[in-house]
Amino acid sequence: MEPSDIYYERKVEKKVKKYVTKGFKIFFMIVMGILFIFLMGFVFMWLWNWLMPDIFGLTTLTYWQSFGLLLLAKIIFGFGSDSSGPGSKKSKKHKKWDNFCDPKNGGSDWTYYDQYWKEEGKKAFSTYVERIKKEENNGSTEEN
Repeated sequence: MEPSDIYYERKVEKKVKKYVTKGFKIFFMIVMGILFIFLMGFVFMWLWNWLMPDIFGLTTLTYWQSFGLLLLAKIIFGFGSDSSGPGSKKSKKHKKWDNFCDPKNGGSDWTYYDQYWKEEGKKAFSTYVERIKKEENNGSTEEN
């Protein structure tokens, strides 16, 4: 066997091992997800039968009724998408705001805003309001 054949075999073995491991992880996650869903049905049934008959006078539920109620609630109220996850719109807006306020991007200028407003802002705003009022008055006198 040549060295290039050995290298190629090891590379293929590595890829196969990687994909087999990944397949087992996916299979394990699917099995655990299914077990979790069925366990949630049991927990929901236990909590319902413990609380609801005594508090509200409702009847007890069977396992499949509680599982159906959970499924119905998920359909009505959504499947719990996390809106603050890495790909969400909320996250993207938050990143934009963070980048805007980042001192490295010049966002640190906002730290001087309060000081500016105290020193020059009130005067500048008063001047702006006077100019707008004059423009409105000039516009109304020209129309007459």
